[in-house]
Amino acid sequence: MRTSFITLVVAAIGAVNAHPLKRDGGVDDATVLNFALTLEHLENAFYSQALAKYDAAAFEKAGFRSWVRERFQQVGEHEAAHVQFLSGALGDKATQPCTYDFPHDDPKSFAAFSQILEGVGVSAYTGAAQYITDKSYLTAAASVLATEARHASWVASTVNGGSGWSGALDVPLTLDTVYTLAASFIKSCPSTNPALPVKAFPAVSFGDHPKPGSMASVTFTATTDASTQLYAVFFTGLSQLVSPIHDGKTMIPAELRGTVYAVVSTNDTIATDGTIVAGPAIINIDFNAEGNLIN
Repeated sequence: MRTSFITLVVAAIGAVNAHPLKRDGGVDDATVLNFALTLEHLENAFYSQALAKYDAAAFEKAGFRSWVRERFQQVGEHEAAHVQFLSGALGDKATQPCTYDFPHDDPKSFAAFSQILEGVGVSAYTGAAQYITDKSYLTAAASVLATEARHASWVASTVNGGSGWSGALDVPLTLDTVYTLAASFIKSCPSTNPALPVKAFPAVSFGDHPKPGSMASVTFTATTDASTQLYAVFFTGLSQLVSPIHDGKTMIPAELRGTVYAVVSTNDTIATDGTIVAGPAIINIDFNAEGNLIN
């Protein structure tokens, strides 16, 4: 049952086309902090809205113990603290919260989306660290990253019954790939918000429940010539595994485990923001303590 909820939420993410916008500009410390603040505003709104919607009785009816909601309240408080911290560092340059729409309608789907959102947050901070030049900002970002990773592990394992990690290393995502995922839930933003040098790629789907070692359908809106050979690229840890796409299908690499981010690329070796055609999609591949897949 847990896997089905995760799958439904992931499908909802893939079904939404992120806003196809592009903003030019450089990446400095203030830009990175505002990018992080954009994500923290989203997370803060997610928890505050959901916990206001689902009371203790709703969590109990969904099969959760009372302390699960209480822990989620603490997670929400952490996200609010992250917003306050980043806003304080940026001062009058701080971006303001947007209007959001999240794909959950009960505590179960809320918990499933929380796992995805926290995982994206970890990969966002990991990928953005390279742009930070001020050591004090870098230390602060690392502190936030550590807390986000604890959130992600707790939700994935204790709440949702899966593994608290995907492997020895986490996936660093670029600003554009993170924004692509986040933009799916951002409906509108204040016009006075600082512009971010990011773009959103078209959405991509790899079927209802892609399994390692099996063929999967790849669905996206093509922006390349029909004769261009495209590839599915799977981000796992610090590695990228590449599989060619033929007739709208590709092979899911057998060794994938945990949270995987998958894109469509024109390059058969590595995917960068310059070669990505669509994605990322989030693929959740559950495995047990022995490393075996959970069907």
